[in-house]
Amino acid sequence: MTTLLFELALTFYFAAAIVSLSELFRESKGASKMMFAFAFAGFALHTVGVAARYISTGQIPITSMHEASSFFAWCVMLVFLIISRKYKIGIMASFTMPVIFLLMLSASIMPREATPLSPTLKSYWLAIHTLLAFLGNAAFAVAFGAGIMYLIQDANLKSKRLNGIFQRLPSVQTLDDMNYRLISAGFPLLTLAIITGALWAESAWGSYWRWDPKEVWSLIAWLIYAIVIHVRLVAGWRGKKAAMLSILGFLVLLFTFFGVNYFHNTLHRFP
Repeated sequence: MTTLLFELALTFYFAAAIVSLSELFRESKGASKMMFAFAFAGFALHTVGVAARYISTGQIPITSMHEASSFFAWCVMLVFLIISRKYKIGIMASFTMPVIFLLMLSASIMPREATPLSPTLKSYWLAIHTLLAFLGNAAFAVAFGAGIMYLIQDANLKSKRLNGIFQRLPSVQTLDDMNYRLISAGFPLLTLAIITGALWAESAWGSYWRWDPKEVWSLIAWLIYAIVIHVRLVAGWRGKKAAMLSILGFLVLLFTFFGVNYFHNTLHRFP
């Protein structure tokens, strides 16, 4: 049952991603409505699938790379729908749906067997720490899309290409505001995720911080987003620099999520 729900969600997300990418070349209200219909259908099926996996395993479904990638995609979709409702920028899907689909695609090629929790992970900290981390990362994922849109729109303005995609993208001021709001939402979530992770580590291993590779890379990402907020408030940085840092921060988070497992020995390795 959970496999079928996952495959259906993946299919609808793929359809939504394809339609959303077509919006980059030709604006169409019909295509936009179709994209959101596919996205909503995928999200509904995905939500039921996540809930069903939780019920069948009796544990929050984030204890393997398959589950974690799937749940990450679910969180990004949730944040995207919330932001879409606020800003009503249909073309934003062109820069978010492909990320969601790729996360689901990566989940689809990973082992899907439910992995029993180790005694160390059987703690109430698991749900608190991981939910904070995934929701924070999801906000940064959508900020990543907003940052790319900003750089495209800024390049169009500087080259005076004021037609085509320029007319479909929102203003640089709107994109800058969206980027900052998303980072402002994600940063405290990531901060709390690191703090709760440290508290969990102390109860599990007797040490708040072990300089584990995933801890280090999470800290690097945290510092990047801290710089974005600090220089915006203190030095008045806006626009291109903030957009570039938001893109860099998310790329570091992706490496923390995927790459660390393959390039480093880490206590946070997924089965």
